[in-house]
Amino acid sequence: MQHMLISLPHIGIWEQMPEAPVPRLDGFAIQLHNLFYVFAGYASIDHVHSHVDIFNFTSNTWDGRFDMPKEMANSHLGMATDGRYIYAISGQYGPQCRKPTNRNFVLDTKKKQWSELPSLPVPRYAPATQLWRGRLHVMGGSKEDRHEPGLEHWSLAVKNGKALEAEWRVEVPIPRGGPHRACVVANDKLLVIGGQEGDFMAKPGSPIFKCSRRHEVVYTDVYMLDDGNQWKQLPPMPKPNSHIESAWVIVNNSIIIVGGTTEKHPVTKKMILVGEVFRFNLDNLEWSVIGGMPFRMKTTLVGFWDGWLYFTSGQRDRGPNDPSPKRVVGSTWRTKLHL
Repeated sequence: MQHMLISLPHIGIWEQMPEAPVPRLDGFAIQLHNLFYVFAGYASIDHVHSHVDIFNFTSNTWDGRFDMPKEMANSHLGMATDGRYIYAISGQYGPQCRKPTNRNFVLDTKKKQWSELPSLPVPRYAPATQLWRGRLHVMGGSKEDRHEPGLEHWSLAVKNGKALEAEWRVEVPIPRGGPHRACVVANDKLLVIGGQEGDFMAKPGSPIFKCSRRHEVVYTDVYMLDDGNQWKQLPPMPKPNSHIESAWVIVNNSIIIVGGTTEKHPVTKKMILVGEVFRFNLDNLEWSVIGGMPFRMKTTLVGFWDGWLYFTSGQRDRGPNDPSPKRVVGSTWRTKLHL
């Protein structure tokens, strides 16, 4: 195994683990005990995945693969789990900057069987999604043009992989919309962290929906839904951060976030990737930077098992001196986390 000499008090030396079977950008991951389910994503801008890979944290091997429904989105999904069933919400269908879908699916991880849930009222890209108090909450994301932030917030009662209602319920809108944010339930509170307003759009008239860059605003905002069904603003992240929807874990009453993207370079306007590991201490609501990654990366897929912090997949930087994005990878790394 290759070792990277990056060490801070909270983070040990990074070890390189077996690479994922495929490179993956804008995928999603859900951890159930020692199994890490890695969904969909781009292999390249012109090719998307429609399957699930499984990493076993006990054996540190990639040892499972199965297909997703053909109608299910390939990137920009929202996802949540109850510990057995994984709920997959909307997202982008196809490569480049194609249209979003409003169709939703649920995976029974024990039987490896898929079924369908009621569709969202409208399609969304990368909505913040979480299961909270027996209801699937879906909020924000980008609207159908892929760029305009959505503020809408819906919920659906679910149990044992089945919807208990035929339609989604309208909930209190989120104060700031947009995609690519972490959505976490901690201490029976619903938190939405970071994200951005705006995203790449399909070039007008392009038959392949070719992606075209638009103005984006990456932000530090953190919101919590309280018992009075009102959004409360919490202390902001240390820096603007986006592309972190699967980049978090909860360890010792802290939220750990690995990588992401921040505000673009003021001169070159290029995207800047993030190489820090952030901690949000839920005891005192304080943010800190607790370490660095082997390299900067966005849309990391993060898990935690037996004291080890793992990340895999995403788009990495061009090198130590150039934080702009280049290669889509399936690299998998781990480090001991000391909190």
